[in-house]
Amino acid sequence: MHAYVYKSLRKADTYLYLAARDDFTRVPPPVLDPLGRLEFVMDVALVPGRTLARVDVAVVRENLALRGFHLQLPPGQMDPMTEDWGTDG
Repeated sequence: MHAYVYKSLRKADTYLYLAARDDFTRVPPPVLDPLGRLEFVMDVALVPGRTLARVDVAVVRENLALRGFHLQLPPGQMDPMTEDWGTDG
C-alpha cells in the first residue's frame, strides 16, 4: 500500500496521508479546511515492518483503507475524527 503525504502550510507538524495522490474528496471539510494550503511532501510504501517517525504504520494503513486518509497531528493534539460530534443526543 502506498500513501501520499502532504504537509499543512498553516498548521506546523501536521501531515495528511492520502490513499490516492491529490484525491482530497474523502477528507471531510471540517478536517481539511483548517489545514489551509497543503504541499506534497512524498509518497511512501506502507509495508509491514516499516517505521514512521510519529505514527504506527498499521494505524495509517487502517485509516487509509477505511477513510481514504490519515491525519497526523503534532504530539499532544487530539485527532478530530475521534471527537464527539454531538451525535449521541
